[in-house]
Amino acid sequence: MRAVVITAHGGPEVLQVRDVPEPAVGPEEVLVDVVTSALNRADTLQRRGLYPGPPADHEIPGLEFAGRVVAVGERVVEHAVGDPVMGIVGGGGYAERVAVHERQAMAVPAALGLDAAGAFCEVYITAWDALVRQGGLTTGRWALVHAGASGVGTAAIQIAKAMGARIAVTASVGKHHVCEALGADAVIDYASEDFTDAVASATGGAGVDVVLDVIGGDYLPRNVSCLRTNGRIIQVATMAGGPVPFNLAALMAKRAALIGTTLRARPIEEKIAVTRQFAAEMLPHVAAGAMAPVIDSRFPLADAPAAHERMEANLNAGKIVLDINPG
Repeated sequence: MRAVVITAHGGPEVLQVRDVPEPAVGPEEVLVDVVTSALNRADTLQRRGLYPGPPADHEIPGLEFAGRVVAVGERVVEHAVGDPVMGIVGGGGYAERVAVHERQAMAVPAALGLDAAGAFCEVYITAWDALVRQGGLTTGRWALVHAGASGVGTAAIQIAKAMGARIAVTASVGKHHVCEALGADAVIDYASEDFTDAVASATGGAGVDVVLDVIGGDYLPRNVSCLRTNGRIIQVATMAGGPVPFNLAALMAKRAALIGTTLRARPIEEKIAVTRQFAAEMLPHVAAGAMAPVIDSRFPLADAPAAHERMEANLNAGKIVLDINPG
């Protein structure tokens, strides 16, 4: 099968399409012909050698997929050959085929379709797990999400609105229209506005219940300032770096929690659990047409280097899709 392989750690040029063996299929796994996958920031970090993938003979990036089942293991009961499925993987999504545990594979709602489903799972499960499962967001509460026009950000807006919560986001001014169209209650230009003041204004001085942050760096003390008492900060990435001077007393005074999280490194049992709960609670909204990924652009598999260049230049609003077996 064809796959994009990281041939060395470095710039986008190290991504090359190679012929590699198909993945073996375990007794509880399904083999999927991948129609679409999509880029995530973790892919660019992995390519640069900063976020190692799972051990494998060939280093193939890609944390999500959508396609059709072409083979099933002997103990598989939930999926059959021909079923359209989507899911998250620890790596290998930039390939014509992936093998995944059947309970990590979700049925693709007809309203979503395989063309968009490859850009769905990683950011929606990440956003839902951070905001709802770990952050405790519920109807009527407020969330603050940074990088609101990113894949995770646009997913977070839709999740918050679907459950009746309110959400403020930060984004560059040229991407505000994307966030506003999705229903964000407050859209803040991080370059020209102090987001702590903007959050205070939007919430009537009360602050937010949960912050989903992918930036890190000096955002941390300001995130604490934005919190209500007993609020939570869920740190899912550190695009601005990890080390930062921080006054722990400010966190203590609000009886707040700072929670660091990643999805990729979790054991399969946890990935199955979060996938199953997400499917039960969120896929009905997808099936009703109320939730779908924002697609920024599409690239064929061979143009993965150009797709990485677009993401690293911060040009995208929403997801960058890889079309692997279209049609």
